[in-house]
Amino acid sequence: MAENESAIQSSLQEHRIFPPPSAFSAKAHVKSMDEYKRMWRESIDQPEEFFGRMAQDLHWFKKWDKVLDWKSPYAKWFVGGKLNVAYNCLDHQIDQGRGDKTAILWESEALDASGKPEVRKITYRALRDDVCRFANGLKKLGVKKGDRITIYMPMVPEAAVAMLACARIGAAHSVIFGGFSSQAISDRVEDAKSNLIITADGGVRRGGDVPLKENVDNALQTTSLVKKVIVLKRTGKPVKWVEGRDIWWSDVIAGQSADCPAEPMDAEDMLYVLYTSGSTGKPKGILHTTAGYLLSCQMTCKYVFDLRDEDLYWCSADIGWVTGHSYVVYGPLAAGTTTLMYEGAPNFPDFSRFWAIIERHKVNVFYTAPTAIRAFMRAGRELVDKHNLSSLRLLGTVGEPINPEAWMWYHQVIGHGKCPIVDTWWQTETGAIMITPLPGATPTKPGTATLPFFGIDAAVVDRTGKELPANQGGLLVIRKPWPSMLRGIFNDPDRYARQYWTDVPGMYFSGDGARRDEDGYFWIMGRVDDVINVSGHRLGTMEIESALVSHEYVAEAAVVGMPHDLKGQGIAAFVTLEAGRQPSENLKKELIAWVGKQIGSLAKPDQIRFTDSLPKTRSGKIMRRLLKELATSGEVKGDTTTLEDFSVLARLKEQDEK
Repeated sequence: MAENESAIQSSLQEHRIFPPPSAFSAKAHVKSMDEYKRMWRESIDQPEEFFGRMAQDLHWFKKWDKVLDWKSPYAKWFVGGKLNVAYNCLDHQIDQGRGDKTAILWESEALDASGKPEVRKITYRALRDDVCRFANGLKKLGVKKGDRITIYMPMVPEAAVAMLACARIGAAHSVIFGGFSSQAISDRVEDAKSNLIITADGGVRRGGDVPLKENVDNALQTTSLVKKVIVLKRTGKPVKWVEGRDIWWSDVIAGQSADCPAEPMDAEDMLYVLYTSGSTGKPKGILHTTAGYLLSCQMTCKYVFDLRDEDLYWCSADIGWVTGHSYVVYGPLAAGTTTLMYEGAPNFPDFSRFWAIIERHKVNVFYTAPTAIRAFMRAGRELVDKHNLSSLRLLGTVGEPINPEAWMWYHQVIGHGKCPIVDTWWQTETGAIMITPLPGATPTKPGTATLPFFGIDAAVVDRTGKELPANQGGLLVIRKPWPSMLRGIFNDPDRYARQYWTDVPGMYFSGDGARRDEDGYFWIMGRVDDVINVSGHRLGTMEIESALVSHEYVAEAAVVGMPHDLKGQGIAAFVTLEAGRQPSENLKKELIAWVGKQIGSLAKPDQIRFTDSLPKTRSGKIMRRLLKELATSGEVKGDTTTLEDFSVLARLKEQDEK
């Protein structure tokens, strides 16, 4: 590829700057940009000294011999060290005086007649005991160090118990998102060579039941690997039972001791494998190990969310995604905080549910996805304004770039202008947050993830690895190893090197496009494979979407490329309008002109298709791949197993045929 073909044109302009509130900075772990720059520079120039010092916060059975062994593209962190993740998340916290502190605060989706949900509060000591009983039950079933255990559960505390129990005895877990199909379960079981599944009779979602056990039963018709299925009784609905294979959770823990010694694990032993979603080919199992991953999760929780001992922290992600691993379970518990788990949907019984949860429990730190924020915007701020959100002191976003208008709404309506926002960029592969503001130090700009976290040598380059000048779009890479980096793709080491380390030789290529502005801030422009080549000009879809959403009538937008006889590729925009706004041909013309005014005529959509909803995963990500297929061929043939609402595609196809 020619050098200039790596450049992605960027026209999004954003000049609003929000310095950290002085009162927040005064109490923050990192209080100024000077302090951030000093720490970041040390972490880049002297990573072994820096991370060796940071790792003192963890509990070690045996200290490491060497902090980093790097032979590109393979890294080993804390070589020779021995520790246990579950011990650090539980026993280590109890030893520091947190035994009676709530570790997990859980709220069910269902509401009783008075409108109140079921709430459970589990202390660190009680959670440790629950984990030990279940771990002992697993050992009685024959689970041993090095086994891979599949977890397919709803968002209940027992899901965290299962993960931590696996970690305690040295069995790697493979958590499968509860919205995945039976075929997805079978594929992942086969790849992980898992012989035990932990599931539930069902889950609860939008007032209905999710047939988890039934999905497992169907999956096991196509694989013979699984010998035992542990079933948690969640809904009480009758389920098919296979004698000799199926066993109730309650029977697994019956009579088990609350004492289960934590297995000393090598720093580089596998903690889990997590399969990325949406692929039509072989499942891609991202492999994360023990010490470096845990340290990155603990550090980012401490510094990015600026956690204090009295905080109630809520990450709204599902346990089945990497965000649920790193920022619902492992990071918060290793940091000694109280982590809130909510079982259900953000719009049950209506779109005020999240705000009711924040008011009810007095949440201090809230971390959610831009897609959810845009859905809340569309639902209207009157659902927000009837709740007291004054307990909030910090807001965060995760999962995709946030457009500036959604950022401003989040800042003003949810944060009432007083809460710093940490807009975080990271991936399943990176394990933990990579680019982010530090809330007491970093001046923020709506729409940018700002600056790299400690130890992250991020850059925007062309295909040769040459760093590009300010405001020129290119490839987002990481040039040095970091503790939580993936250690490979399970069962496919060649794919690891080929997929992540060859596009830009010697550098980890994220797959995302980005630019850095004159202040060095990173603006994530979306996946490079989402770039549209219009008449030889490479345009990032995120900026076009941001321009559309900045129009007062538009709630949400997704932009994809489509074949175009003259331009090579044209721009198709799928647009959802604010409540009460009606689609029309005049509005289409107005929106096309609006994009031209905001970005330039080159970025004007060739098509605008109005829709009442967009195809999304249950984690809230828009499935642009499906929209691209629809815009290109009028059909959707790719993998739809992660789709939240299948009726959305049917309605889009109906509109397409009109």
